[in-house]
Amino acid sequence: MSKSGAGLGALWTFAAAARHLSFARAAAELDVTPAAVSSQIRAFEERLGTRLFFRTSRSMRLTHAGEELLSSTAGALRTIDEALRRAANTTHRETLTVSSGPSFAAKWLVPRLPHFRQKFPEIEMRIDISDTLADFGREEIDVGIRFGRGVYPGLRSDRLFDEVVFPICSPKLLEGPVPLREPNDLQHFTLIHLDWYGQYDAWPDWRMWLLAAKADKPDPSRGLHFSQSIMTLQAAIDGQGVALGNTSLVGDDLAAGRLVRPFDLSLKISPEFAYYLVVPKTKADKPMIKAFREWMLGEIQSGAVTG
Repeated sequence: MSKSGAGLGALWTFAAAARHLSFARAAAELDVTPAAVSSQIRAFEERLGTRLFFRTSRSMRLTHAGEELLSSTAGALRTIDEALRRAANTTHRETLTVSSGPSFAAKWLVPRLPHFRQKFPEIEMRIDISDTLADFGREEIDVGIRFGRGVYPGLRSDRLFDEVVFPICSPKLLEGPVPLREPNDLQHFTLIHLDWYGQYDAWPDWRMWLLAAKADKPDPSRGLHFSQSIMTLQAAIDGQGVALGNTSLVGDDLAAGRLVRPFDLSLKISPEFAYYLVVPKTKADKPMIKAFREWMLGEIQSGAVTG
């Protein structure tokens, strides 16, 4: 730093003294003593090598150098002051980080976030999209959405949905030349499959559904295979075939008419598996986490749909 350089503290003290033309009133504004203001101004002048004030026993006025300095720095100091106020306000806004898989986030959570933000405008939201389970010990995650058994050491878990799985397709398929009136008619349509790492036997597939429907003509292995629910649902919406959808992810699309159920038969997911909202027990009663949990459970209970 050059000899003429000065810290913000000295500039702020100078600006206050220049506005008031009084060390006593500047001291009151800055919440320091008049002696401290006088000392800092004197050190500032020595550092700059020029006088900034003419002082007498009864009055004080700026020198030419003081007027130039005030004119040059007043705008910059106002900008910095405003930036500091905005930063202070920002620190008072809490950020809630929610970890979710892409399909649940896209098809259920994100469409409903405006409801939460309208109710709690003081809470900033960050959605962390990941197929892996959130590591609350290593990551800055407040809330996680998980599919599993709900038994997680050290975590509070709230069951979200009692899921069922059933065929869904675009209404355009029902209007086509090939009928889709009974399960065996699926032999004429592309079956859209979901193959995901957490599926196991807990998540019904086409083999299970066709067996329950007593349909032996369709080949349960053929068709399109995807690793994400959101891709199977989009393919179904686009009319590429018939997929298996689950309650939580297709509710909005069914309500909006983007998807229809060609058959009534549903398969229940194994009762020991479900979507869960999970939070560390040590943070479960933190106001913003509690607010999100209660809001989400209320949305599910009300059966609110979007779109």
